[in-house]
Amino acid sequence: MSPVIKVCGIQNVDEALGAVEAGTNTIGMLLGVPDYVQDKISPETAKQIVSSIPRGIRTVMVTHLLEVNDIVEIAGYTGVSTVQIHNELITNKMDQLRRNLPDLGLIKAIHVLDNTAIKQAKEYEPFSDMILLDTKTKGRIGGTGKIHDWNISKKIVDKMKRPVILAGGLNPDNIEDAIKKVRPFGIDANSGLEHEDGTKDFKKIRIFSLAGLLLS
Repeated sequence: MSPVIKVCGIQNVDEALGAVEAGTNTIGMLLGVPDYVQDKISPETAKQIVSSIPRGIRTVMVTHLLEVNDIVEIAGYTGVSTVQIHNELITNKMDQLRRNLPDLGLIKAIHVLDNTAIKQAKEYEPFSDMILLDTKTKGRIGGTGKIHDWNISKKIVDKMKRPVILAGGLNPDNIEDAIKKVRPFGIDANSGLEHEDGTKDFKKIRIFSLAGLLLS
């Protein structure tokens, strides 16, 4: 399995194809998220994206939904290869989701506020194919554009048997330092790879993707 270089918040087919051409191997799409999330898309748009990009590119449904049936329905309709749970779905529902989506990858996001994130990551590890470490603020649980304590992230990476993806405030200026500090399996960014108008910046994505060559 190749290291994850994930560009999240993809909003249309052109952005997806541009990101792939710039070097990413994983496309993240926000589905079933609150209305304040500016780059959320419809299941119909996600289905178009999935059907348009080359084979071998991971397609990730990033969702805040808490009902397993809703998640399964959208994942099946869109044809994504992976589901990322970015909310506090309890472990028994994670287990139910795994049983309902046996052929899809499953990522669980952990929000790194303090050292309690280490325990949370270990709790969800048995139910996930990968763990993603992100930043949480008072108003948002993702896409914050803010980094968290990479020392805690490094501790989680060292303790986990599952691959760990680092997210939260990553951009072309700090990505090499983040990789060298944390040594994750994968990297993930959204707002740090955008123009001021919220569209994806393919130059930034190319720099970000090239930094991914440092991943072990």
